[in-house]
Amino acid sequence: MPELKTENEDRPKARPAYGEGREALLRAAVHVVANRGLRNLTFRAVAAEAGMTHGLVRHHFGTRDALIEAALEHSVLTSMESGALEPGTGEMADFSAGLAAAVTKEPDTQAFQYELMLEARRTPALSHLTEKVYSSYREATRRELIALGLGDDTALTDLVFAALDGLVFDQLTHGLDEGRAERALERLREILTGLRSAGT
Repeated sequence: MPELKTENEDRPKARPAYGEGREALLRAAVHVVANRGLRNLTFRAVAAEAGMTHGLVRHHFGTRDALIEAALEHSVLTSMESGALEPGTGEMADFSAGLAAAVTKEPDTQAFQYELMLEARRTPALSHLTEKVYSSYREATRRELIALGLGDDTALTDLVFAALDGLVFDQLTHGLDEGRAERALERLREILTGLRSAGT
């Protein structure tokens, strides 16, 4: 059965302000992939979502692959900034303090990345991008754990990152409420505090 459209769905979106075009296209690409899957990412779909012509998408990115890579970098930066994965304060209370709220506020950012991960299983040529994403997050987690006084421990970094990634995935896909995610993050901070105390 064909998908029903609302009467406003075919209307062009409002054009972004001058100078915001590239940023608007990246947000549009993230939204398209998050909601329709990577295989539906086309210049026309991104242009329609951003309220621009598809020629502008080509002008800014040149190829679909370049668009995917730029959108991925944009999503990682957005995720790291909004989720406070690496606040760098050395205070345990600040570690991933905004993570649950960021998933609630920007679900497309996380969904885009998971869509890319799943597509990379079917399209090995994308694996270098997904490896780049996880490498960025693991490295940020490693630096933050060092700043928190937990040393440079690869296994601990992998464990903590896996816990954070699992909470994000659960919140995004199974409706884990923000409060419950926050309580889990607080427990993680308590465990890390205990590890830090035991190591001194």
